[in-house]
Amino acid sequence: MRQSQFTAVYDACVLYPAPLRDFLMWLGLSGRFRARWSPQIHDEWKRNLLANRPDLTRDQLDRTSGLMDLAIPDGLVTGHESLIAGLTLPDLDDRHVLAAAIRCNASVIVTFNEKDFPATSLAPYGIEAQHPDLSVDNLFDLDQAAVVAAAQRQRAQLRNPPLDVDRYLE
Repeated sequence: MRQSQFTAVYDACVLYPAPLRDFLMWLGLSGRFRARWSPQIHDEWKRNLLANRPDLTRDQLDRTSGLMDLAIPDGLVTGHESLIAGLTLPDLDDRHVLAAAIRCNASVIVTFNEKDFPATSLAPYGIEAQHPDLSVDNLFDLDQAAVVAAAQRQRAQLRNPPLDVDRYLE
């Protein structure tokens, strides 16, 4: 399948929960859009997860981020660091996300923290912040089969314990 030029940057908060991260990766592999993140985004979700989950190790999360980078080889955005200082957002710590989005010509930042990415700050770059539910809904409107296939692939991998369809959809 030919890769779409529509690009979405995943904020750290949507990569933090493993089930959502997994689903977003399957969606990124669909070819319907280009999924992107940066080393700083990787560092942020891993740092927060390690702070809240003492049962996980840095090596485990490094393995996960490495597998993400292998699955979508052009997913890792670099070369955006020089843009960070010139950007303004309510939370200065989020500027790296916007810088990565600008660098890779993203149209969307997929985030739970829409308030941290106001339209007035993003519009000059042709970028908007979208809640992951809206992003998935928009993709579903564009290509239902791609979203269903991503969900089926994710569910098929859930073996410990396996989930029936109703429980998965919860």
